[in-house]
Amino acid sequence: MKLLRQTTPEPQQLALQLDFFTSDFSAQPAVDHPAPKPSPTAGLQLPLVPAVVPAGKRRVVVNEIALDYVLTRAKRRSIGFLIDDDGLHIRAPKWVTIGDIESAIREKQRWIFAKLNERRERSARRLQPQMQWRDGGTLPYLGADITLRIANHRSTGIAFEADTRELTVCLPVDATEQQLKDRVQAWLQQEAKRVFAERLPVYAEKLGVRYRAFALSSAVTQWGSCTADGKIRLNWRLIHFTLPLIDYVIAHELSHLREMNHSPRFWATVQSIFPEFQSARKALRDQAPETLPIF
Repeated sequence: MKLLRQTTPEPQQLALQLDFFTSDFSAQPAVDHPAPKPSPTAGLQLPLVPAVVPAGKRRVVVNEIALDYVLTRAKRRSIGFLIDDDGLHIRAPKWVTIGDIESAIREKQRWIFAKLNERRERSARRLQPQMQWRDGGTLPYLGADITLRIANHRSTGIAFEADTRELTVCLPVDATEQQLKDRVQAWLQQEAKRVFAERLPVYAEKLGVRYRAFALSSAVTQWGSCTADGKIRLNWRLIHFTLPLIDYVIAHELSHLREMNHSPRFWATVQSIFPEFQSARKALRDQAPETLPIF
């Protein structure tokens, strides 16, 4: 099966990104409010902060917790927040005072600490051992692990036994690890195409829309995309996840055939056919692509 590679986005195309940790907030001075109860940081595993402020960073005390951030002055109208592996980055207009910036940080502290915690957990997952490409190795399929079984035969068949959740791959005795990877990837892509073909019509009918065509994608930064003329692309790696997460991406992309934007009307459209979209959206964001099998 030929895997369609991600190309330059077509005009009027909207894509569902793998990672989405940016947000903009008004740069107007924040209004002080009494600290909510319980604390906005209650229940969060907060990142450790060095005793000395690292070079190039500023420090603000938020709810009795020291928070370091990088400040960049930029030509913009609002304060932008970005969380990455290096922590909190803030872009703000030159005319906004440090006091206003730190007030905005305190106002959005729950969001900031939650995203910092998510990043820390994602970094920890990256350090976990990658799967072993051998007999008995496991890999995720539709949200649960399946076990690889290698049969050394002249034939090159592949079969999945649902009862035992074993994927048997027939390979020559002298087969390489890359040959095993290629066979498993081809099977996963075939399964992805089968599942997508089954689920797309379900949500298209619910929405009352018609998509023109769909294809697999191996994009690095997108779970899916949709063009105004009804062409849908879905990342084949979604086959690693549970069916509700796959359905969410499908509902998301098909909803763009009603609203080619991410406006409140768009999200209302998604909710009309997938009421639990918010929890699915969060679960998808929490998935670290780095923890998926490397082919």
